[in-house]
Amino acid sequence: MAPPAPVTSPQADPPAAPGPAPAPLPTIRRRLAALVYESVLLFGVVFIAGYLFATLTQQRNGLTHHNVLTVWIALVVGAYFVWCWTRGGQTLPMKTWRLRLVAAHTGQPPTVMRALARYLAAWLWFLPPLALHPLAHSPVPATLAATAAWFILWAAAARLDPARQFPHDRLAGTRIVAAERR
Repeated sequence: MAPPAPVTSPQADPPAAPGPAPAPLPTIRRRLAALVYESVLLFGVVFIAGYLFATLTQQRNGLTHHNVLTVWIALVVGAYFVWCWTRGGQTLPMKTWRLRLVAAHTGQPPTVMRALARYLAAWLWFLPPLALHPLAHSPVPATLAATAAWFILWAAAARLDPARQFPHDRLAGTRIVAAERR
């Protein structure tokens, strides 16, 4: 005689299907190397954006419209990052170093608003110490030293994070994961 089948109530949740394994986390060194490569690539993006601005506004002096130029370059760089991150989660340097940006809870490429939040939060790498220059009337070498120290502290903060994510990723609800080889 066979044992009776276990009785399950219709209200019980079915067992959870195993989901995809979480993507492996890249090292902090690898992410910082991609950041260096990104800065080299951004030099070209900023150069072209500045050239376009100077041509269209007939700018003859670097101080003419310099505040508008600053906003223009911030918008161009922001558009570059948001466009790349929302279309596959990778910029060219991220592809080279096999990194991918995903939304922290879904694992999918971030939405436009989440990518924009990450771009704005990433300015925390630089803005706090740079704000000291005009506020404290500090000399340029002291400002550069404060910026370097802040940069190192911001990068070191990822060592304290359980998922090894930088603070701006935590703030934006995103994470960097290792991308698969193609």
